[in-house]
Amino acid sequence: MKKLTIVAGLALLIYACAESTSKNSAPSDSPAKESTAAPAYDTAKGAGRFTKVDIPANLDVKMAEAGKKVYDLKCAACHKLNDEKLVGPGWKGVTARHTPEWIMNFSTNPDEMLQKDPKAQAMLEICLVKMPNQNLTDEEARNIYEFMRKNDGIK
Repeated sequence: MKKLTIVAGLALLIYACAESTSKNSAPSDSPAKESTAAPAYDTAKGAGRFTKVDIPANLDVKMAEAGKKVYDLKCAACHKLNDEKLVGPGWKGVTARHTPEWIMNFSTNPDEMLQKDPKAQAMLEICLVKMPNQNLTDEEARNIYEFMRKNDGIK
């Protein structure tokens, strides 16, 4: 009885494997599907909802103050305001190194950015810790960006 159960199990396994193979392979006489290439990844803007962010020449003080509050609550544990690394990189000069779209996309969408973006991946290699998703709203991300501008000396 034990041998019969083993033989029946193997037969069922072989049948299941053969069945799934035939379902997944296309018939040889069917035309190949056309591949549609995905648009090229924009390393200047990153991955996320922010594709065009209009930034005025002068600092929006109220937004920067609101961004400071978000920084104190969600960012300060890992990021210093100078160029020193804490857990994550320091923020000094960040607005000169990255576009507003890239910064705001990384702030709101760090998981996808770490998968796709070479600059984000390079930072991960240095910091060795993934930035957690802080679930920032679009408004919070914009306010943080304005705070970063203030930190970088924009008046």
